[in-house]
Amino acid sequence: MANLNEITKYCNERTNCSQLKDFPGACNGLQVENKGEIRKIGAAVDAGLVPFELAIDEGVDLLIVHHGILWSPIQSITESNYQKIATLIEGNLALYSSHLPLDCHPEIGNNCLLARLLELEPEGTFLPFEGVDIGLVTHGINRDDLKERLIESFNGKITSIEFGDIEPDRIAILTGSGGSAVGELRKKGIDTLITGELRQNHFNQAQEEGLNLYLCGHYATEVFGVCALAEEISQKFNIPWTFLPTDCPL
Repeated sequence: MANLNEITKYCNERTNCSQLKDFPGACNGLQVENKGEIRKIGAAVDAGLVPFELAIDEGVDLLIVHHGILWSPIQSITESNYQKIATLIEGNLALYSSHLPLDCHPEIGNNCLLARLLELEPEGTFLPFEGVDIGLVTHGINRDDLKERLIESFNGKITSIEFGDIEPDRIAILTGSGGSAVGELRKKGIDTLITGELRQNHFNQAQEEGLNLYLCGHYATEVFGVCALAEEISQKFNIPWTFLPTDCPL
């Protein structure tokens, strides 16, 4: 058994959440507390009613998520919002959220862990947000080899848009929503991006600018960080952890 305050302090320091600005309204850190005793850790991509119920059924006391429940504008605690809050409180389930800090972290971030899964060597970062780069740049490999690795890593559930170089020199990675990165690629001399999701207009942009875009799912590209953080907590505080999938196809 571990103490919630001790785990929260560790998570805050490990993710450096106080030093990295997030999107407006994001609330990184402990979002909902419980009675303080933590016997089991859970990890999920999203804070939602189904993940909360799954966590409680699994005996989880603290759930680590990437997308929390607190965003601007503040919403009334009614209907589904009430159900989520009530489920947390009644189930004595604490909730900790880490968004951008767990995307761009150099060791347990979604970007670097995806690069490691694909056996790509990081070479630098790109796409500054509030003074910190949130995207990762790796060395390049043959486009067919890259696609094969992506298909294997994501069980074939990828979308390929290939108008760029067959032998890209560098590859950019931005997990989750990658729309903000597409327009910055050519400025950095990059023509290949791995991301989660894009908008329809990015297909035309890829044709016009000669880009390779690989869409692997917003959810699927953001499971890595929460699992890595939960596993570290498990090892440090000697308590079990589990991942709670929701099979989100988006």
